[in-house]
Formats: sequence, structure tokens, C-alpha cells
Amino acid sequence: MASSAPVDVLCMACEDSSCDFKPVKMQRRPVGPEDVLIDMKYCGVCHSDLHVAANHWAGGGMPTKYACVPGHELAGVCIAIGEKVTKVKVGDHVGVGCMVDSCLECKECLAGNEQKCKKMVQTYNQEDRSGRAATYPQGGHTLGGYTSKFVVHEKFSIVIPKSYPLECAGPVLCSGVTMYEPMKVHGVTKDSHVGIVGLGGLGGMGIKLAKALGCKVSAITRSFAKEKMAKDLGADNVVASTDDKSMLANKKSMDLIINTIPSGHNWGAYQGLLKKGGKQVLLGIHSGFAAAMVAAQIRKFSFTDTTVVSSAIGGIKTTEEVLALCAKNNIYPEVDVVPITKLNEVYTMLDAANDSGKRYVLDIEKTLTDEALASYSAVPPTLGPNPTNLNPAGIFKDLAKILFFY
Repeated sequence: MASSAPVDVLCMACEDSSCDFKPVKMQRRPVGPEDVLIDMKYCGVCHSDLHVAANHWAGGGMPTKYACVPGHELAGVCIAIGEKVTKVKVGDHVGVGCMVDSCLECKECLAGNEQKCKKMVQTYNQEDRSGRAATYPQGGHTLGGYTSKFVVHEKFSIVIPKSYPLECAGPVLCSGVTMYEPMKVHGVTKDSHVGIVGLGGLGGMGIKLAKALGCKVSAITRSFAKEKMAKDLGADNVVASTDDKSMLANKKSMDLIINTIPSGHNWGAYQGLLKKGGKQVLLGIHSGFAAAMVAAQIRKFSFTDTTVVSSAIGGIKTTEEVLALCAKNNIYPEVDVVPITKLNEVYTMLDAANDSGKRYVLDIEKTLTDEALASYSAVPPTLGPNPTNLNPAGIFKDLAKILFFY
């Protein structure tokens, strides 16, 4: 039932861009009539968490608000609901992905594309707009899934099949839908040849999903060093982007390339792999991603098309769809469950490069405890310079490439 009392929680928070996370006591809003209270079990660690916590996106107009509690790959068990809730029952396995609110009234929301709503509120680092993403005390910014409990409006909760492992569910709500959305939008079929650039947590999930849809899948990586990893994930083919023979052999062969690289890079190097009419979709939020967004708006007025586009997450319906696909086909992300004491270490590894291809998942239930609060000790992460190139000069350079060449 709804409550007037705030919810006491423990969170892993950082106070500045050094990303030195520590357990702290915080509070969440009282459970409202349409809210779901989740007892958190696991939360995945996304590369976006690093970018936000380290304030990497400030140059793109998205500065970080501290204290920062990231996490948009939540999985837990419902322990209370408001009296108007119909979607979730106490005892259900429940997750939350990358957003916790939208206007629910605009054209995009009504079409199931809440992620495109101008009033969409992300799971962390944004302000409430409607009351459905309210904080406690009011007026703060949203706090994400590195937390012992989470309050969410039922519309933005995802019911997880009890047969699906909870430690795997959170990453599906981020990496799964992020990879599935462009496949759905660009209409891949069993006759499609899909290229996946990058073999981190996103790329590995993309290979598995594309194969489940019947596609031919090529993993595109810097060298053949990860060929076995790619084949184990299900790739039919491996393309080494630094090998001229490999790139030539796969020239103009792919219908869709999904580029998961999270930092600024020469995405144009992959364009030659596309068939006529093919698309390269940029997922990592860097200068190329921002440029592709701007280019899309410019192309609307010139009635011309582009072969380089951007994509982010998907709506609630699409998120539920990809979770059902994973459950039906026994598709599981490659995960490494770690205690909260290793969170800073995970950030160091993500900043260097996720060569393991795994999604790191925090064991919230067993390690974010009162005992951890009393005895926590961890070395701050070692982070390099901001790799996103997300600044006016970088965006303009990539925009010119798209408009004049692609």
C-alpha cells in the first residue's frame, strides 16, 4: 500500500568525477498509489554509468549532478505496491531500465517510444517533471540502481519471468534493448547480414540477438585476437578492421552495422562494409553519435537520406519484447557478478577497455549491507582523459563527414 514515509536505502555514490564510490545512507520517496517498491538483488554496470559519473558528457550539454548514484540495469523482487498498481504483484521479479518517466501523452509515448519523449526522465541524473519520478526530498535528481531499494512508477517497471536469472535480467533492460531497437527499426530479417562493431557487453548481446532473429552475423573487431570469443558468442564471421585483406573480403556485404564503441573513433572506416542502402548505427555517446543526431534533423529539411544514424534505448514495450525473446530462446548476457567492494575496480577496467566481453553486475543483496557501510574500504579508480570527444569541435568535424560524405 501507499505510504507517507520515505524509504531508507543504502546507495553506492560518488561525490565528483573521480568516481570514488562509497556506500552511503539515502532516502527515496514514499511509495505512492501507482508505485512499486523493489528490494534490489542485482544491478549491472553500464559503460554509460562511467561516462556520467566521470562527467564525460558535460561537453554535450549533459553535466553530471552529484552525489551521483548510477545504474539503469536493475533487477529485484517487488515487496510493496500502491493501491492502484495492476501491472505488478508483491513477490514478482521486477526490473527497471534506462528511464523512469515520460509524459505518456505525446505522439512518441502513445506509439511506445517513451525514450523519444521530450519529457523522458532517465533512471539517474535527471529531475522529476511530473511527480512520477519524484525524489526525496523533492527537487533533487534521480538516483539509479546501485541501491538496496528502488521506488518506480508501475508504468516503467518491467516484470521479469521467474525462470530468467535475475543476475542476467538487468543487462537485458539496457544492452539487450539497445541492440534490439536498431534491428527492429531497420527491419532485419533472416536474410539480413548484420555487422557488430565491438565485443564488449553490448556487442556480445547484439550477436546473440541477431542470431536469434535468424541473421548472418559478422563480428567486427580490431584484430583476429578475439575470433574465438566472437565465434563462441555465435558470430558466423569475424572481420578484423586493421587487416586490409579482411576488410576487402567483406566489402559491401552488410545490410546493417551496429557500432557499439563508446568513445570517439573513426567510425567512417566501417562504411565500406555496407551494401547499397545499408546503415551504420552509432550507439556509443560520443561526437559521432551527436553529429548523427544533428544530421538527421538537417536531412529532414533537405529530404535526403544518410547511411550513418544514431540510436539509444527502446521503449517499454520493446524492452518487454526483447526480454521475452531472451527468455524464450535462452539468451543470456555474459555476466561477471561482483561485490560492491570491486565497483571502483570495475570502473578502472571499463575505462581501459572491456576486453572480457562481459557485463559486470553488482551483487546488491549480499554485499550492499549495513556491515559494508561500517567496514567499506576500496582504492579509488584509475581513469584516463575523457575519450568521448563530445565537444563542439569534435561534433562539428563528425557532422561535416556525415553531411558531405555519407
